[in-house]
Amino acid sequence: MWKRGKSTGTTANRQCKGLQFLLLFRFALHRSKTSGVMITQYLVNMPEGKSTPDFQCKPVAVTIEKGKLAVFKAVVTGDPKPDVSWRRAKGTLSDKEKFQTKYDELTEEHILEIHKVSVAETDTYKCFAANEYGKAVCTTTLTVTEGKSCPLNTFKEDSVLSFFYKVERADGESDERFWDAMLKADRNDYERICSEFGVKDLHLILKKLDEKKKEKSQNKRKIKAEEREDALFECVLTHPLPNITWMGKGNILEDGEKYHLTMSDHKLIHRLLIKDCQMLDKGIYSAVVGNTSCNAWLVVEADSNPAPGGERRPRKTTVARGARTDIEKVAQEQQLKIQGEMEKLLAEVNAKYGAVHITDKLSLEELALEELTLILSTGGKYSKVTGQDPGVQFICGLTDVSAIINEIAELTCKLSSEDCEGAWFRDGKQIFQDESFSITKAGPIHKLVISKCTEEHSGKYRFEADGRKTEAMINVKDPPRFDLEDLSAFTEPKTVKVGHNAIFKLHFLGHKPIKIQWFREGEELQDDNNTRIEKSASQSRLLLSRCQRKDTGEIKIKLKNEHGFTEALSRLIVLDKPTPPLGPAEVTESSATCIEFRWRPPKDDGGSPVINYIMERQQVGRNTWKKIAEIPGVSSYRDTGVERGRKYCYRIRAVTAEGTSEVMETEEMQAGTLAFPGPPAPPKVASAFDDCINLSWAPPSNTGGSRILGYILEKRKKGSNLWSVVNANDELINEKKYAVKDVVAGMEYEFRVTAINLSGAGEFSSPSEFVFARDPKKPPGKVTGLKVTETSYNHLVLTWTKPEDKPGIQDEARGYFVEIRQADCIEWSRCNSTPIIMTSFSVKGLKSMDMYWVRVIAINDGGESEPEELPNYVLAMPSPVRPRFTNHKMKSFFVVRAGNSVRITVNFEASPRPAIIWLKDNVPVTKRITISNSDGSSQLLIPSSERSDSGIYSILVKNLVGQETLSAEVRVTDDPKPPGPVELEENVPGTVTVIWEPSPDEKRDDRLHYTVSKLDSTKRSWVTVADRLFNNKFTVCNIINGREYHFRVYAKNDMGISAPSESPTWEVEKKKEKFLVSVPTMKDCDLRCAPSFIVPLKLHTAPKGYECYMSCAVKGNPKPRITWYRNHISLNTNTNYYISNTCGVCTMLILRVGPKDMGEYSVIAENSLGRAECSTILNVRGEKKIYWLYLR
Repeated sequence: MWKRGKSTGTTANRQCKGLQFLLLFRFALHRSKTSGVMITQYLVNMPEGKSTPDFQCKPVAVTIEKGKLAVFKAVVTGDPKPDVSWRRAKGTLSDKEKFQTKYDELTEEHILEIHKVSVAETDTYKCFAANEYGKAVCTTTLTVTEGKSCPLNTFKEDSVLSFFYKVERADGESDERFWDAMLKADRNDYERICSEFGVKDLHLILKKLDEKKKEKSQNKRKIKAEEREDALFECVLTHPLPNITWMGKGNILEDGEKYHLTMSDHKLIHRLLIKDCQMLDKGIYSAVVGNTSCNAWLVVEADSNPAPGGERRPRKTTVARGARTDIEKVAQEQQLKIQGEMEKLLAEVNAKYGAVHITDKLSLEELALEELTLILSTGGKYSKVTGQDPGVQFICGLTDVSAIINEIAELTCKLSSEDCEGAWFRDGKQIFQDESFSITKAGPIHKLVISKCTEEHSGKYRFEADGRKTEAMINVKDPPRFDLEDLSAFTEPKTVKVGHNAIFKLHFLGHKPIKIQWFREGEELQDDNNTRIEKSASQSRLLLSRCQRKDTGEIKIKLKNEHGFTEALSRLIVLDKPTPPLGPAEVTESSATCIEFRWRPPKDDGGSPVINYIMERQQVGRNTWKKIAEIPGVSSYRDTGVERGRKYCYRIRAVTAEGTSEVMETEEMQAGTLAFPGPPAPPKVASAFDDCINLSWAPPSNTGGSRILGYILEKRKKGSNLWSVVNANDELINEKKYAVKDVVAGMEYEFRVTAINLSGAGEFSSPSEFVFARDPKKPPGKVTGLKVTETSYNHLVLTWTKPEDKPGIQDEARGYFVEIRQADCIEWSRCNSTPIIMTSFSVKGLKSMDMYWVRVIAINDGGESEPEELPNYVLAMPSPVRPRFTNHKMKSFFVVRAGNSVRITVNFEASPRPAIIWLKDNVPVTKRITISNSDGSSQLLIPSSERSDSGIYSILVKNLVGQETLSAEVRVTDDPKPPGPVELEENVPGTVTVIWEPSPDEKRDDRLHYTVSKLDSTKRSWVTVADRLFNNKFTVCNIINGREYHFRVYAKNDMGISAPSESPTWEVEKKKEKFLVSVPTMKDCDLRCAPSFIVPLKLHTAPKGYECYMSCAVKGNPKPRITWYRNHISLNTNTNYYISNTCGVCTMLILRVGPKDMGEYSVIAENSLGRAECSTILNVRGEKKIYWLYLR
């Protein structure tokens, strides 16, 4: 089809400005590799590693029913990553509920969704991708149809020809969607899809799925084409359609130099011709009509007969097709089917409305496509006819016509009445019949024929009848055309000798200006020293001077103007003398009397076949060459004029009609050396009988440099050391097989063979396997009781029962082969290379969760039995096990300091592999939390915990058998902040009420409590008077008048203790009485004494996780030095123990007792006068119900 660009007045007025713009930005605009995408580049020189946006996959046009969801998808590339936006031509996308844009990170697709489409959304949509270096834009269309889709948008299901195939529809629409989802899904998603569609029998579904995959693989068709060959795709529609969309590898294909789109007259057959196929053309091609499409693969194979010398072969004239089906016959059958439907519908219309303008006498060719579509889409319920006469109507109006100058153009329309006359107009002026125009009327059909089109005939044509009119445009084009006589001469190959000139010339016609291009092997030719191109208004001439052999190839001329293009092909053959024959020469036989060798023909024969080879010989050590023969064009020679033990060299020249090549010289070849052949392969037993054993063997790989004259065969009985010759010495075995008849029935034999050449006998082969001289055995029967006893993710165990021995029918089995195949494979593979004797076998190396078919074959000397196959496939997985957790001692409560990591590991058992879901407070965990799953465990990790991470974490483990849940509480906290100000009140004499403001952490930590300590002015240490207080008040008793008291309040939680909040000093004055003190006379005395324990240590049994407080009293003067020990290890420098010594009272506090603290504790007091020791035992009992975990 010729395409002509339109030029309007506005465009013409802007030619000057447009020229200036193109000159300024001649490097800014360029096209993408994806057709239909325009790229604008902002910078002339791009930075290294950066790129403008481009569409890797552009959105596809959509035709959809009203009320459904329309989706456009695009994949863009570019560095930096482009921003993507969507627009429409006749409106905006401001309605966010109807127009929604999304980005799929997994597939990197930018998506535009249009919800509940209506006719108002029928429009052209544009997708923009932009970054700082440029932008790219592509367009697509949305077409919204009323009600159900038109039946024209379907391909013929019973005969889609050549490459298109049809998958049989399942029962019901839901089944079709189910099988489509199953065929595309991964194995891990089978269970989910079955649950969504309410399918329960998964094993039955998997078996049917396997059958559907086999059927699909058998139905899939391909077109195989060789390089430089054309490929033709064809399809048949169910109803005629003037245009369909062809797509190749995701891009819309247009008619042009590479692709040729054609359509049959009845518009049922559509064809796509891909010219000059190359490796880049292979891929999938589709024909699209509305929402329906069909596709197939184009496979481009390397040329089976490549050109010599690396030259490019000329374009082939053959066309590769798919299955050879009579496509015209199928289309004709479809036409008859449509005509039958139309006659039935018209009969129903006539029966309902009576005599109408549309009658059942009209043929299918006379019906308009629009009318056919309308009647068929309404199922015969629609009719234009009513009870009243609507007047003359146009059943088929005029359509635009593109005509070629000096050829015929025709306009046709059809009225609803045969009696109505009409008038033709061109550009508003009425047309009458003359030499240029022919006006005819045949019943209701009116035609206007232009016998010889000229440019003046272009314009708008109108036909009027009974006040109604129809219009159409005729565009007369003048594309370039070749003179037919010149074209016939041009296409003939031109042959010249090397160094001569070659001339190609052609006359042509067409609208001026015409662009002329000459090509050789696809590369455009330009004027240079050896190439000259002459151009004129009506012809072009190509002169190639001093042609060389490398100039051989395809010559193409291409003409192009604004109305179209054309091209013509020829071939240039440059003749030259051949290149030398190719070495190295290969010696095929070397004996005392002859040397036989071969070589390869010349790489380039110069365009002429090799006629002869000239042979010359030189004996090594001499300087002269002797011409010994001139042989026909066969690349081998047998020299019988040699002397034993001498070495020779040979020179070879190839001779063609164009001359003689340079010489090819061989390496030294020696004649007459004794070279014995190597050993043949061990003989194999072909068959054995009571009186004959048939053997065969392979020749030796090393023949010793000469041909094999024959073989000698020997035999030996089992248990004997004596070999005996089977054939007589003077009767060599010429073939590589032999029937040994000198055998005794029931005896067991082995055989060996040796080869003999001109030098003599070579080495014997290895012995064959032992074989009995007896009639063949019957193959065994099929094994019975085949079953699977054990399965796992990587192996399965089979057992079976030995087949019965039935004399004369089936003999005893001597071994077994086990074979398996995957469900998606059609070939069986053997698990054991040699037969096994046992009736059980473990198949290893399976892929987890794959499906396998298994069978067992029995074997004996008579052959193999029929295979016994399991009725169902075997799934590579252990027996189903309901999920259960195995770490029963896992903690259910975790306390973590804020900022530290949280790690919860759960071990479980389940088969098949379960789905694992972690929840926090019954909500799926966030992406900040890392989940690691393995075969039998799952771990939750929070790298840096926050207080908001506190909560109950649950793990749900689920598979086909059931599900199980396990929960644990995690509390993220920190050292508490101190309480507020402390106040003191006296409500009852002798008591003090301590009141304090709560700690700021009290509201967010329900386990926070308080401790109150007291300091008496008469003592030096603080004493805890209350602990684990959950209120903000405490009354302290036994307050003595006259003493000062100080109080401290601490806040405690699971992590630690806060700084104290101090109270003001509390003092109640005591009434003073006078008293006399009599001081007796003191005598000097010695108060020094050795250390001794006044109060010893007591035995302690503390619960795990609680405090343990040990104390004892010691006296001594001078003051003894106190040392604490656990299991004879000093604790004074251990910061995990709080040790004090106040006025001889020695105390040690363990904040949280654990198993590591168990043992013997001792206190040693020593001074200059002596040493004392006291010891006790600390035991730790039972764990608390709530456990504390401190992660540091």
